[in-house]
Amino acid sequence: MAHVAAEEGGLAAYGPSAATINRMRARQVVKVLRGAKPADIPVEQPDKFELIINLRTAKAIGLEVPGALLDRADQVIQ
Repeated sequence: MAHVAAEEGGLAAYGPSAATINRMRARQVVKVLRGAKPADIPVEQPDKFELIINLRTAKAIGLEVPGALLDRADQVIQ
């Protein structure tokens, strides 16, 4: 999810938590396996998002990331 872009060299990424998405998918699969029609399963929206900042990329482009932003990040890639 969000972490892939930052880990691949992106400056920052913000998106749904991979764990949250995986749990949502698992719940939907269980419902289908128990006989629910996919069209009858309600759409779920993630409620947990992650901010990931890649300091290596920031340094490479000469950008100083404010400490307040780093404090809010869920993950900082050194």
